Amino acid sequence: MAAYVLVEVEVTDPTTYEDYKKLTPATLAKYDGRFIVRGGATVTLEGDEKSVRTVVLEFPTMERAQEWWNSPEYTEARAIRQRAANTRMVVLEGFEG
Repeated sequence: MAAYVLVEVEVTDPTTYEDYKKLTPATLAKYDGRFIVRGGATVTLEGDEKSVRTVVLEFPTMERAQEWWNSPEYTEARAIRQRAANTRMVVLEGFEG
């Protein structure tokens, strides 16, 4: 079943964060992941409005998403992101109706 990684990012160092954005796509591809949402405009419909960058990634399974996050390929990019932003990242199991 598909899994989705929901990422909320408060970028604190935009210049360094650009390096992260350049490295990440290749790491996703190796683990069958892809961007569903990558930043972009948002409209708050309910709740507190937050000025964060929102990203949604799709993987074929929760296991594959976790393999990507723990992978040697993502290690450098993850370290850059952690220096350049405050992040909340969760894996959500998809729904098959």
